[in-house]
Amino acid sequence: MALAEYLNELVDVRKPLRLSRLTALSGLTPEEQELLSRRWPEIEVRRRRRLVQDLGELAEDNVELNFDAVFLVALRDPDPQVRVEAIQGLWEYEGRDLIEPLVHLLHEDNDAGVRSAAAMALGRFALAAEFDALRPRDAALVDRALRSVIENPRETVEVRARAVEAIGARSEPWAREILERAYRSPERRLRVSSLHAMGRSCDEHWLPTLIRELGNEDPEFRYEAATACGALEDEGAVPYLAPLIRDEDEEVRSAAIDALGKIGGAQARRVLREHADDEDETVREAVAAALAQAEFQDDPMGFRYEL
Repeated sequence: MALAEYLNELVDVRKPLRLSRLTALSGLTPEEQELLSRRWPEIEVRRRRRLVQDLGELAEDNVELNFDAVFLVALRDPDPQVRVEAIQGLWEYEGRDLIEPLVHLLHEDNDAGVRSAAAMALGRFALAAEFDALRPRDAALVDRALRSVIENPRETVEVRARAVEAIGARSEPWAREILERAYRSPERRLRVSSLHAMGRSCDEHWLPTLIRELGNEDPEFRYEAATACGALEDEGAVPYLAPLIRDEDEEVRSAAIDALGKIGGAQARRVLREHADDEDETVREAVAAALAQAEFQDDPMGFRYEL
C-alpha cells in the first residue's frame, strides 16, 4: 500500500487502526517522512496516541521494523502523551540529531512528564559521552542541559531526579558532587535517584553508601541500593545482599537476587544455591536465572548451569 493512501486511511476516523497495516510506516524515506509530517496534524489525537503506542510495541516485538521517522515527527505533537510515547519509542535511536530536540523539550516543554522523559532519554547520550562516543560539542550540550535542570530550584523534583539519574553515567568530578548533593537532599525523590545514579556511575567510591542503604527501613531505598550494587559488580556487597533474599518486600528480594547474579563469583553463587530450593516459587525462579547469569559471567565458555 502506498504511503499516501495509507495516510488517508489514518486520517479517516471511520476506519479502525489495524496492526497489520502499521508496517507501512516502517523505514520511511526522508520524502515519506516529510509527507507524514504534513498529514500528521490531520490525524485525530486519540488515534495519534494509539498509533505511537502500537508502533512502540511492534518495534519491541520485531527488530526489523523501524518507526524512528514517525517518532521523530511525533516529538512535535501538541499532545504531551504523544510526545512522551515518541521519546520512549526512540529509546534505541543513537543519531546525534536527536540531542537538540531532547534538550529543547527538557528546557521548554510545558509538561513535566515530557521533560522527565527527555531527561531520561538524554541519559544514554551522557553514557555515550562517558565512552567518548559523542563529539565534544554534543557531550558539552548534554552535560550543560542536565546540570542546568538539576540546579534549577523552580523545576519539579521529578524532572530534577530524572536528570540526576541520567548524569550518573558521567565520571567527572562535578558529576560526583551532584550525586553527593542529591544524596544529602531533604527531598526523598532526589535521594532515591542518587542511589540509582550511583549504580550507573560504575564507581566503587559509592559502595559503602550503597551497603549502608541496603539496611534502610524504606523498601524503595533498599531496592535502588541493591540494583546499584548489581551494577557495580563488586563482591564486597555480597554479604550485605544475602539477607535481602528474605526481605519482606518482593521487589527488594528480586533486586537482591538479580544483583548477586550480576556480581557473580564463588561467594555469590554459594548464597544463591542456598535458596535454589526455596519454598517460594518466585524466589526459586529468580535464583535459577541469577545462577545462570553468574555461571555464564564467571565462565562464559564453559556455561552449563542446570537446575
